[in-house]
Amino acid sequence: MNRALFLDRDGVINVEKEYLYKIEEFEFIDGVFETCRYFQDLGYLIIVITNQAGIARGFYNEEDFKIITDWMLKEFEKEGVKITKVYYCPHHPEFSGECECRKPKPGMILEAQKEFNIDLAKSILVGDKNSDIEAGITAGIGKNYLITTGHKITENRFGVKILHNLRELYTEVFS
Repeated sequence: MNRALFLDRDGVINVEKEYLYKIEEFEFIDGVFETCRYFQDLGYLIIVITNQAGIARGFYNEEDFKIITDWMLKEFEKEGVKITKVYYCPHHPEFSGECECRKPKPGMILEAQKEFNIDLAKSILVGDKNSDIEAGITAGIGKNYLITTGHKITENRFGVKILHNLRELYTEVFS
């Protein structure tokens, strides 16, 4: 079975900007490439799980999302990192109804587990919202972390470790 490092996109991989879909506005967060390389070298699959409610809200479409995602994947490749897959939820309950993929539901994680034979108990999730952490815990991910590089954390509902940057993940996971 495989281990995976699950990363939310906005606020974890890139600077949080509301409804980001333009390449020229995409800014990688410091340390994301080296952190992903480090875990990749340890044998982890790198998987992105991201809610993209801007699609349901009509701010951008799935083709816009595909363009920025393809660009992001190429930037990771230039840095020696292979993102195994990007899972995204284009829904929002107020605009497109309920779904099983929108975090805090674990749908994207469980889909990745099936597709890539992932041992979730030996996997890691990093998110910038409690909804990310809830999805990870519900799915059975072994280590879940909130990070302060995205949304302001006003409450740590699940009592998980808070990281101030991705580099802290190196020491936290193996301590």
